[in-house]
Amino acid sequence: MRARLAAVPHVGVIVIVSASVRVSAIVGVFAFACALALSLLPACVVAQPGAGTTAGDDAASALAAPGPVPRLVAPGEVSTGDDECHPTLSPDGRTLYFLRDTPSFDLYTIVETERQGGHWSRPRTVPFSGQWPDGDLSFAPGGRVAFFVSSRPVDGQPRTDTEIWSIARAADGTWGEPRHEADLSSPADEWFPVVVADGSIYFGSGRPGGAGGSDIWRAPPREGGFGPPVNAGAPINSAGDEIEAWVDRDETFMVFSAKGRTDSLGSYDLYVARRVDGLWQPPSHPGAPLNSKGWDFGPRVSPDGAVFFFASNRGFGGEPLPARLTYDELEKRLHAPGNGLRDIYEVDAAAIRPR
Repeated sequence: MRARLAAVPHVGVIVIVSASVRVSAIVGVFAFACALALSLLPACVVAQPGAGTTAGDDAASALAAPGPVPRLVAPGEVSTGDDECHPTLSPDGRTLYFLRDTPSFDLYTIVETERQGGHWSRPRTVPFSGQWPDGDLSFAPGGRVAFFVSSRPVDGQPRTDTEIWSIARAADGTWGEPRHEADLSSPADEWFPVVVADGSIYFGSGRPGGAGGSDIWRAPPREGGFGPPVNAGAPINSAGDEIEAWVDRDETFMVFSAKGRTDSLGSYDLYVARRVDGLWQPPSHPGAPLNSKGWDFGPRVSPDGAVFFFASNRGFGGEPLPARLTYDELEKRLHAPGNGLRDIYEVDAAAIRPR
């Protein structure tokens, strides 16, 4: 994980500040919204808000009810001028887990915040994180087991790469002790584990045998762990880098982050793919404003299927400024979201519907 993110430049896409840019953005957003309106996705992939939802689903939708243009999640509470990324919601939609990081990504820590009325609570470090680099928390179906990556020691031996770990979560919300998933280990980094309905796990890895520098892999379940990981193959993987994939539990729909593709807008971009008759179809590129000139990664969908979350380091420094900044204006920008560090964004899940 450290290798995939440590080199993130502190630049991205300029915020809309001038009248001429604002007009261009409105036209672009209109075209983007029209394209989304024409796209259809089966209800089993992305549910419509309010359709068969529970109280937990309502809490997830209440995060923001965002529109077709990505916006920051809870500025000042979740998205700050510091470095945050890799969001995921608890199964009931009431707790948001994400990472607080050093800008160099040498240390990344899993924290949690709870929805309280109209705002998020002050984040706190989860009990099993805070000493070593830990990240990419996700819940298996049922919500009683979670998976994450860490470079903590394994059997008392230090690790320089990230490995996949699991941890039990009791009904009252208390956590057990982390368990190293040795079946998924390799000398390279593993990251972003996602478990689907049949117990299989998808994850990214730079291990040997892939198509590029890093690929998406899938391992089937077996008693006490997982079977040998299998490369997801083309057209998901390429000669470039595929690092993180969110997969719906029925394995019909995937959103992943990749770089090195000809249609990329910047560094890592988000891509969308469907699985038909057991085969993954060529991925589509959603374009802007979902993707940017910066890094766009860490895809997640809320439990009710209504909101798509991701992380990005898009910022105001990527293009010439339309006007001179005073020192106070510069200081304010540098200590706010959009400063080129990683931030957490949300958008209507329609934005990731395959075209």
